Amino acid sequence: MKHEGKIRILVADDHSLIRMGLISLVNTEPDITVVAEAVDGRQAVELFTKHNPDLVLMDLRMPIKDGIEATLEIRKKSPTARVLMLTTFDGDEDIHKALQAGAQGYVLKGSTGENLIPAMRALAAGQRWIPKEVAGRLASRKLFEELTPREVEVLHELAKGLANKEIADVLNISENTTKGHLKNIIGKLRVADRTEAVTAAIQRGIIHL
Repeated sequence: MKHEGKIRILVADDHSLIRMGLISLVNTEPDITVVAEAVDGRQAVELFTKHNPDLVLMDLRMPIKDGIEATLEIRKKSPTARVLMLTTFDGDEDIHKALQAGAQGYVLKGSTGENLIPAMRALAAGQRWIPKEVAGRLASRKLFEELTPREVEVLHELAKGLANKEIADVLNISENTTKGHLKNIIGKLRVADRTEAVTAAIQRGIIHL
């Protein structure tokens, strides 16, 4: 279904109240229309294929497939797809992953009112939308050394409250190797101990509970 001259939007968010709020906000704009709504990442990919909207408003955290996986799939199917990531998460790692996946814009839910409509218009016109606070987070990411996939695995187990020996058993590595990983993690995250390491990793979006 074509809406002449209108920016056609797919809204993907697993919270019905947020979805309804976004749709009613969009519907107040004469040049923008919502053509479909998805409750999870998998449905977002299916509805994108069916409706081929001009823009996807994508929540970062969703069940079945999260916004990053869904964005990767959509961009693989359609390299010109425009995706605006909409999220409460402002960790530099979250932002980095979303942009790596192919999103061209990132809006924090707290600032949606005044930012969302201009962001949608900018993306539909082929521009990017990275607000100042988001750009600042990305810049701060460059100050940190990146964790290896194994170090992220160790962090996940650490967040469950496991001791070194238990982490070693789960990941099938020696206790000494685990201690080595922990030392690297604490150094790279610039924290004092394992508790601070978990807190910092959650804040930055490296791991999610």
